[in-house]
Amino acid sequence: MKKIAILSLCLFATSSHFAIAGDPAAGKNKVAICASCHGADGVAIVKTYPNLKGQNAAYIEKSIKAFKSGERKDPVMSPMAATINDADIADIAAYFESLK
Repeated sequence: MKKIAILSLCLFATSSHFAIAGDPAAGKNKVAICASCHGADGVAIVKTYPNLKGQNAAYIEKSIKAFKSGERKDPVMSPMAATINDADIADIAAYFESLK
């Protein structure tokens, strides 16, 4: 029983909930690349693009990284994502999540 409790604690401590989160204030200064389609306030300018306002940061981060790696392909997002480093992705995701 003690081993299960220790294992559970280790798995909990290493889960993505404890990953270093991005900085929303820094992200606000980095969304210019996103604003032309998704809007600086996270409300999409183009109706076929998703709104990012209030979206879960982990989801945004995962999506951008998938476009960056080529796991997801889109003629607009793939080249955009290729220019953003992981720290900036985390900051941008945190910024959009902070918008309510």
